[in-house]
Amino acid sequence: MIALLIGILLMLFAVYSVLPFSWSLNWWSDVIQFLKGGVPLIAVFIGLISFFVGVADIKDKIESKKEEEEEEEEKDKQDQD
Repeated sequence: MIALLIGILLMLFAVYSVLPFSWSLNWWSDVIQFLKGGVPLIAVFIGLISFFVGVADIKDKIESKKEEEEEEEEKDKQDQD
């Protein structure tokens, strides 16, 4: 409940701070400038995360194929006995 209240208050502050009125903080240009500088960094981090997730996925697929082959070999040995 407290987290919900804090979230609503922070969202209201964010809206108040970027409104283009004389009674607000009028930070819209600063927000845009921050986003322009931050987008390349965010893209790099998302790219790194995607790369590592892809590598882990490939490793999991290879491991699952090995396990399936081992299970087939065990079934073949049991069928021969």
